[in-house]
Amino acid sequence: MLDTSEAVADVSGEPLPAVGDGQSRPSLDLLIWDAPNIDMTLSTVIGARPTPASRPRFDAIAAWFVEGAGGLSDAPGAPEVEACVFANIPPQPGSLQRWVEALRGFGFSVFARPKTQPDDDIDQDMLDHIAVRAHSHRLRRLVVFSGDGRNFAEPLEDLVRDGVQVVVVAFSEVAGYAISSDLLEFIDIEDVPGAFVEPLDRVRLDALPPDGAWLRPTRSLREFVAAFAARRGG
Repeated sequence: MLDTSEAVADVSGEPLPAVGDGQSRPSLDLLIWDAPNIDMTLSTVIGARPTPASRPRFDAIAAWFVEGAGGLSDAPGAPEVEACVFANIPPQPGSLQRWVEALRGFGFSVFARPKTQPDDDIDQDMLDHIAVRAHSHRLRRLVVFSGDGRNFAEPLEDLVRDGVQVVVVAFSEVAGYAISSDLLEFIDIEDVPGAFVEPLDRVRLDALPPDGAWLRPTRSLREFVAAFAARRGG
């Protein structure tokens, strides 16, 4: 759950000033990226393991986010901007080291937690950081890249009730919690300009042509029946 009642440390480990210490809190636009969820749902919507061409471009995401915060202007009253990626790191990270360093080079903070158990997750870490920033700053706009409604729907709607603009960015196939909400704004991640090098091979039921469309299978009929027979025989 989201709890902004006490000051805690930010992602750098530094303690935050108390809200009531007389200091004026700066306004902030905050981006939170749920890497495990976005990776999983990307595989789901395209029906395959993502390739470099089908993975999101964080440089374009950064440009879109900063533009929504008023662009590069540092005029008085312009909000601060912060973008954070939260990731589970497996015991053998492989190429993730290069990925993390690339993110940092794009201006993203990265919270990396070791993944030692299958059910290890970082949802609470994301909620904790949102609470930290709602305490240290005047949160103006929160952009959450996640299709996880089970953990995020209620806390995000509470923030809207407190006056924060909350935008959920995910795939429409798996983000029903945001699409159906009367409080949250929703954007399909593929509608973020430049987010992907080429259109994803996916079926968007929210963007069908007027005359309809044929939706091809994601696996052959014989392949499915063979797997089904093997399970039934076992």
